[in-house]
Amino acid sequence: MSTSYGSRERPSDGVELYAWIFMRISGVLLLVLALGHLFIMHVFNNVHGIDYNFVVARYGRLFWRGYDLAMLWLALIHGLNGTRTILDDYLRPPVRGFAVKSLYGIGLIFLVLGTWAIIFFQPTAGRMM
Repeated sequence: MSTSYGSRERPSDGVELYAWIFMRISGVLLLVLALGHLFIMHVFNNVHGIDYNFVVARYGRLFWRGYDLAMLWLALIHGLNGTRTILDDYLRPPVRGFAVKSLYGIGLIFLVLGTWAIIFFQPTAGRMM
């Protein structure tokens, strides 16, 4: 449903409404999380001092794992939802269905791998200097 070139109406109900609301909320949250991340990594810490030991110390606190996990989930789902919207605009069935299912499959793989890496990260004794 398009009102003019390049704009969309706010969905009235269903999944599209929740996706529309999610995009707005996740965009604001991602802005705060990403700016916080940049501030912490580039203002509080010297970029040249960020190494394996820095990550080990940071991931020793549950807060930072949660922070990075929230940023991963919000960014990936926000990006997937935006890409799905673009595919809806430019592709027609049955290609659109295949593309969206492929997108969700690849997104799920990245979400699982990223979550696994953050949650189960364990420092290697031989790597610490």
